[in-house]
Amino acid sequence: MDARSNTQTHSAAYFLLEGLNEIGVDYLFCNFGTDHAPIIEELANRKQRGEPVPKTVRCAHENTAAHMAAGYAMITGRGQGVLVHVDVGTANTATAMHNLFRSRLPVLLMAGKAPFTTAHELVGTRDTYVHFVQEPFDQGSLVRPYVKWEWTLPSGVVVKEALRRAHTIMQSEPRGPVYLMMARETLAQEWDEADMRRYSAEQFGGAAQGSADPELIAQLAARILAAQNPMLITSYAGRNPDASRAIEALAEFAGIGIYESNFVNNISHEGPCFLGFMPDKQLPEADLGLLVDVDVPWFPRDVQHRDGSYWAQIDVDVLKTGSPMWTFPSNLRLQGDSARILTQLLAKLKEIATPKFRDAAAARVKSFESVRAARIERAKKLAADKGRPDEINPHYLFAELARHLSPTDIVFNEAVRNAGALALQVPRPLPGTMMRVGGGGLGSSGGMALGAKLAAPDRMMVQVVGDGSFYFNCPSSVFAAAKQYKLPFLSIVLDNTGWSAVKESTLRVFPDGKAKGTKEFEAELAPDVDFAKVGEAFGAHGEKVSDPAEVPAALKRCVDAVRSGRAALLHARVTRI
Repeated sequence: MDARSNTQTHSAAYFLLEGLNEIGVDYLFCNFGTDHAPIIEELANRKQRGEPVPKTVRCAHENTAAHMAAGYAMITGRGQGVLVHVDVGTANTATAMHNLFRSRLPVLLMAGKAPFTTAHELVGTRDTYVHFVQEPFDQGSLVRPYVKWEWTLPSGVVVKEALRRAHTIMQSEPRGPVYLMMARETLAQEWDEADMRRYSAEQFGGAAQGSADPELIAQLAARILAAQNPMLITSYAGRNPDASRAIEALAEFAGIGIYESNFVNNISHEGPCFLGFMPDKQLPEADLGLLVDVDVPWFPRDVQHRDGSYWAQIDVDVLKTGSPMWTFPSNLRLQGDSARILTQLLAKLKEIATPKFRDAAAARVKSFESVRAARIERAKKLAADKGRPDEINPHYLFAELARHLSPTDIVFNEAVRNAGALALQVPRPLPGTMMRVGGGGLGSSGGMALGAKLAAPDRMMVQVVGDGSFYFNCPSSVFAAAKQYKLPFLSIVLDNTGWSAVKESTLRVFPDGKAKGTKEFEAELAPDVDFAKVGEAFGAHGEKVSDPAEVPAALKRCVDAVRSGRAALLHARVTRI
């Protein structure tokens, strides 16, 4: 008897949804299109039968969908699905894919492809105008620089194998987005259940990260033992709380000053060795440096490391293969889990440490007290100036915001030129509670705040965004999703009347140029707008504040609204560009 006689047939879209469940996709962040008809039909079928399906989150813009998936992955470490419409939907996610790729966040981007039949040869054939114009020669090229893997599904019979392969790659370090394209006819194909092989995580899962070669660890420990002025620079180690704790433990034992340069996921800022965000002052004096999970430790135009200094790199991605050029010093490269490698290193140091080394390390930690005190005092001094009406000092605004945050709340820092001020004024004792994407694509913070809220509903999410970046966030899409899925968050829009980064970049290149003389920087944006109305249009609490004296009360009302279950948007007029 044919074993298939007792089995059922379903479309490839049915098995796609089943396969997504099997690889652990809880959510599909979607912007549905005409190419998704088989998926929509099978979502209804599986729901009617009581079969599990990923929860759909419908987003009015693909930028929101992709960044929501990123925020969810940031909290959970688990990549989710993003479903978009053929080439145009893919194009709308390109900036987000850049951000996810540079931030090493796993996401499965899926897009349809225009139907390939035209006369009803197969189910799903072309039936509307756009099907004839949405087929480029190379759809994958729209996001190819920013994904670890891409494929076009050739047949529905291998859909589960394709999903497992995509999942294995996106979840293996360095993590990142992957891209799967599927034509409508392929999704509509009928297949027997007996033809569908399953691929378990036990046998087909992601690659594990290991420790380092003990001999190399011993070499590095000996170097640290001999160093007089060691330093450590990190950027995204805070994505793993164990790495943050390992950095702090190593630094305290060995007397190593810690800097978080161009941070992406913060480490703890409370340890005695944390010295701030700009390593420029110590860099020329350091005889040994550790680069731990960092892409851009300093700007070589502005500062150089000391000749003859020794540098060791501990990272999930020591070669930075996604960058054509990367020429920061690395005498020793140790690729793997930074938490495990630093723990190995600390154990070796404790084994070989001499009394002289221990005394010198303790003296260095003691000397850091004055540096830390000076940084804290500088922050207080900067925040003491409240600014004036219509030009609130961002330092003061951020210091007031800090009064309302608990240690577990998460701040999504898209303040751009005010990002440093936000990091300085808002203490973050816990790792992973201040996030900034590793990429350069504006428009990330709103969607990421929503995705993080979905993953951690008991924590408050705060978006801090410049007015220029606010436009890129597709805010109507963000606040629509917040309302539809009951995801309250606090959005603070810093209105400095334009693109400060554009003006400052021009001045860095041409400090005495015509643009400075004429004050024509092509950076001004629409004046006298009221961003709070955007939030109000979708039921959020909205306020516009321009007087520094009104900041504390306005912030309290907004925070109270969010903690009571309603999104809030505070439009703050800050120091002008």
